[in-house]
Amino acid sequence: MNRKEYFQWLGYEFKDRIRYLFEVDKGKIIDLIVQHESLIDDNWKSIVRYDCAHGFFHRDEMFADGSQKKVRIEITDLNMALNYAGQDLTDRWKWYKNRFLNNLKHD
Repeated sequence: MNRKEYFQWLGYEFKDRIRYLFEVDKGKIIDLIVQHESLIDDNWKSIVRYDCAHGFFHRDEMFADGSQKKVRIEITDLNMALNYAGQDLTDRWKWYKNRFLNNLKHD
């Protein structure tokens, strides 16, 4: 198995990033975390995290009050899931951050 980790920086102020952490075995992803993190009050806060803990691929949406919302994503191929998560966070990171900061729990 091969474990890989890297960051994709978002915006111009370098206060937002996507963390990619995944394990590969024989060219196939077997575990992953893709997480939007934001530098708020000098601390990195998790805003949204995709992972396959609990036995299924899902998105955890965090809120400023410490609560979370879990959304199951019906993708079983983790190679596709990695791409899906990265694209979603790249496209919608500002929206997720605004929702986090304003503690908005409804779409």
